[in-house]
Amino acid sequence: MVQPKAMPSEPEVGVLELSFTTSDLAHTRFAISPLWEVMASVRRLKDSADNALYRPWVEQVRPRLSASGLDWRLLSELLPDPPRTIPVFIAPPPSVPEPDLDLELTVLRATSAERVRSGLAGLGTPSSTRLDALRTDPETGLAELAGIIEAYWELALAPYWPRMLTLLRGDALHRARLLAEGGAQRLLNDLDPAITWTSDSLQVPHRQASGIKELGGRGLLLVPSVFVWPRVYSITSPNWQPTVRYPPRGIATLWERTATRTPEALAAVLGRSRALLLTELHAPASTTDLARRTGLTAGGVSQQLTALRAAGLVSPHRTGRYVLYARTELAEALLQACDD
Repeated sequence: MVQPKAMPSEPEVGVLELSFTTSDLAHTRFAISPLWEVMASVRRLKDSADNALYRPWVEQVRPRLSASGLDWRLLSELLPDPPRTIPVFIAPPPSVPEPDLDLELTVLRATSAERVRSGLAGLGTPSSTRLDALRTDPETGLAELAGIIEAYWELALAPYWPRMLTLLRGDALHRARLLAEGGAQRLLNDLDPAITWTSDSLQVPHRQASGIKELGGRGLLLVPSVFVWPRVYSITSPNWQPTVRYPPRGIATLWERTATRTPEALAAVLGRSRALLLTELHAPASTTDLARRTGLTAGGVSQQLTALRAAGLVSPHRTGRYVLYARTELAEALLQACDD
């Protein structure tokens, strides 16, 4: 798959060496985290650098968030800029391979007051009224934060999630094949150009830490993440499973806008109009936008989208006065099968 060109690397404080035992290799696993994607995507919206890779997403989402009136300052303040330590409790390593956002928010709401206060103490940024309120009353603050995340998700990520999930699952499958073909050495050496495997340890760039860190038999959790490129993030806090979050293969293709080609096999099954609309939804779009792009009438588009929704191939997402339609996971799999 196409990989994005590397950006100029930022100075790293050091290299963290994660030391493996046989037990650690046996307990190394993959997971996908919707909650972490929320946090990483917020960092993208706050980033002043012109990163062409994420520009299509940013240009769609920024005005949508602005028009919604959502106050997401608490979420923003928990993710300092320039990058410093991110409190682990706001997106802890998932305990299952593929949790949904509801499950991860349940874990977030149940975070102990001690962990919240400890995480905020290590934030390294000036306090604010919102952070002070979270520190004073963590239970109420976490409930508020979870509500903000749910609203942000619907506006910024839910319409794109099926495509993101397809990419993330594909990467995990690719890594599993590498493990089967060449063992742990091949798997761990292929994660990212910045990560290297030597003997019994993994060398990971880190801004705040360096030296040797033993995994202690807990293994390593590997989390492919859409919004981290070109960096790698890691967790080595003693209360959590050691984690490395890395960019998946093919990230450069996720937001690409290419000429629409309607698969003939798909058109034969769904009908040409429905197949055309499905292939046009490479990014979420409104009925009016789809009518303009396809030449169909707005009424015709609405009728076909209703049929596609009934078949589980598209889902609606309201953003203010507008409704955006996006392909579902089933539709993504169907289109991928037609391309194979």
